[in-house]
Amino acid sequence: MPANRERPTMQDIADRVGVSKALVSLVFRNAQGPSAETRRRVLAAADELGYRVNRAAALMTARRTHLIGVVANIRSPFHAELVEDIVAEADANGYEVVLGAVTSTHPELAVLETLLSFRCEALILLGPELTERTLAELAGRVPVVVVGRRTPCREVDVVRTADGRGTSRVVDHLVELGHRRISHLSGGNGTIPTDRKAGYIRAMKRHGLADQIDVIEGDFTESSGIAAAHTLLDRTVRPTAVVAANDQSAIGLLDQLMRAGVAVPGDIAVAGYDDSVLAQLAHIDMTTVSQEPRQQAESAVKAIVGRLDNGRTERLDVVLEPRLVVRRTTG
Repeated sequence: MPANRERPTMQDIADRVGVSKALVSLVFRNAQGPSAETRRRVLAAADELGYRVNRAAALMTARRTHLIGVVANIRSPFHAELVEDIVAEADANGYEVVLGAVTSTHPELAVLETLLSFRCEALILLGPELTERTLAELAGRVPVVVVGRRTPCREVDVVRTADGRGTSRVVDHLVELGHRRISHLSGGNGTIPTDRKAGYIRAMKRHGLADQIDVIEGDFTESSGIAAAHTLLDRTVRPTAVVAANDQSAIGLLDQLMRAGVAVPGDIAVAGYDDSVLAQLAHIDMTTVSQEPRQQAESAVKAIVGRLDNGRTERLDVVLEPRLVVRRTTG
């Protein structure tokens, strides 16, 4: 590499190989023109010089970026698992993923604008809390796939599991074990937690347990589960089982119950939702519901490819069956 530069350039590679800078650019853009032998020599020289393609500059001149923006909650283990599967599927289809992390200081709308500024050709939104109007406006700019949430917005594709059926199956399982006082730790007021709560209520009524319906308001965080545990511990009559809206809140609940000396599942059975990596750990071993993240990831990326590469225009609505995973915390 030339001593007066910190980084090698395309001109350095052109000088090494004895071709023009324009020809080197064609090789890096995988464009037609250069022979197979020329491509080999250019790439070998780039490797010898330690050259790295300037991705930002390449995007400025490319007609297509082949970038998919993915919006995910950085605190969600389930979102992390989904992102990993999405990256693998995108790579298999010739796309790269730009991850936009939603945090307490960086909300969804800010993340979306950042991803669009990177010229992402499409967006995959994991459990978004955006309004229907915002989703429609977003879909007017780029193809959008919503993962995990139902929506009447006709402009976006949807990939999700039937959440109501998922919580219903947990209740069915608990009733089969003899439970009657079954509470539900909700995940808030969004579409996803609302569907899961509705499934719990339907199942309780179906089993003739309408008078036992008990919803503890919460959210999708561990702190919500901790607060719910304190609520239950203060009660004279406690439930014998709790169905949480997700694994994170269920783990918070489980932790506090165990700290208080409550036997799980002997005194109170606990079930979550998501089948996250944490739920699978041996010392937690929690009954939960799998949303089949790999299938969701594959379907989401295929939906993007269908619109961008194959010209599909009709709406896609993929609904997967949730799968009950029985482990130690329900006996």
